[in-house]
Amino acid sequence: MAPVLSGIRIVELAGIGPAPFAGMMLADHGATVIRVERSDQPPVIPAEFDILARSRAETIRLDLKSEEGAARVRELARDADGLIEGFRPGVMERLGLGPELLCADNPRLVYGRMTGWGQEGPLAQAAGHDINYIALAGALHTYGRAGEGPVPPVNAVGDFGGGGMLLAFGMLAGILSARSSGRGTVVDCSMVDGAAILSALTWSLKAAGMWKDERGSNLLDTGAPYYDVYRCADGEWVAVGALEPQFFAVLKEKLGLGCGQHDPSLRSELELAFSLQTREHFRQLLEGTDACFAPILSLSDAPRHPHNALRNTFPNISGVIQPAPAPRFKEP
Repeated sequence: MAPVLSGIRIVELAGIGPAPFAGMMLADHGATVIRVERSDQPPVIPAEFDILARSRAETIRLDLKSEEGAARVRELARDADGLIEGFRPGVMERLGLGPELLCADNPRLVYGRMTGWGQEGPLAQAAGHDINYIALAGALHTYGRAGEGPVPPVNAVGDFGGGGMLLAFGMLAGILSARSSGRGTVVDCSMVDGAAILSALTWSLKAAGMWKDERGSNLLDTGAPYYDVYRCADGEWVAVGALEPQFFAVLKEKLGLGCGQHDPSLRSELELAFSLQTREHFRQLLEGTDACFAPILSLSDAPRHPHNALRNTFPNISGVIQPAPAPRFKEP
């Protein structure tokens, strides 16, 4: 089947992290993405290893501070469905490439703005990174164990889940609207807002009195022993998520547990059970059953797992092992 985003044209002003991720998501699924890199800055990651820069239709290098460079971007935007930029608020305006000008040139243009704090507010002009944005959103406070400090979950929640992925969604929503209304829009994509919306279920549970504002004391934050990670005899780790009683019953039977799902001593029994055998032993015993089990794999191990290998989740493209485009689209 033809790529699902065929016919969509995007101008991407290259940056780091979330904006390129949005460009990758769109390009992976068939959008024609023209990537504009700054001629005065070398790439942070060498081009041959930069997975976030893949699938682009074309990459050009321009001096955005020059009249010629700005004019070229303006020309590209006139024929585009969307433009993606990740500068601090006001930078594009100072370059002569703000949304007022570009959307006047092309009223159907969807102008995507990726920032940490958002386009306005007391922090809008401050520097920051993923860890700061998820901290302000309340998300980072929820990651960690009881009695311990917050644990940053690498930069997946702010930069990518609440940043680039949300921007890709916003761009497509804006383009769909523009195709029916004839008018584009400005997408103000803030990683603080994105990290907040990713926590919607947590906020629901809190509102219902089902979530304590204390790390490691809740159903999904290692507060429940049947939803946690355990170390095996070989030093490797496994993940258990037997939330529902019927799934816990499978785990209990397979491991020969004596404790019930809510017994106070269940955690100790699980720690002991997993400490007696290797991860591979438990993979053979539990994987593929309804015990809600998975081995915790490293980046090196994940591509070799039989399930991932069969689905080609991590293809080798030009010598670089990388995640395959997702989601997958198939003929019905």
